Amino acid sequence: MNEQRITHITAPEGIAPGNGYAHVVTGTGRLVVVSGQVALDAHGEIVGADDPAAQARQVFENLRRALAAAGATFDDVVKLTYFVTDVAHLPAIRAARDEFVDTTRPPASSAVQVAALFRPGLLLEAEALALVAG
Repeated sequence: MNEQRITHITAPEGIAPGNGYAHVVTGTGRLVVVSGQVALDAHGEIVGADDPAAQARQVFENLRRALAAAGATFDDVVKLTYFVTDVAHLPAIRAARDEFVDTTRPPASSAVQVAALFRPGLLLEAEALALVAG
């Protein structure tokens, strides 16, 4: 069971708890590395131009599909990394994340503001690391 393989430490001694993420996640299993996903649909078109909430939902849907291709789910994710063009988009990103991630067992996370992503109009890129049993 996932609860036995992966341990989430949201607030190690002497560190304040994070907002929706664990400071430390440890576990055993097969490593799944998902490349950065952006708000592109199956045809390579941007979903939600200038709409951080719509883009975040598409990014998490793309992450879900990529994880599924490797036999993983968001329950297996131990680390999410976000690259955002404006940290003001973080509330929209968190709201979308909370639709996909069990907020009682959040993964470790990092967010980095970047000047731009590879295509104009993209606001967010997110990558994931997961540990899958067996």
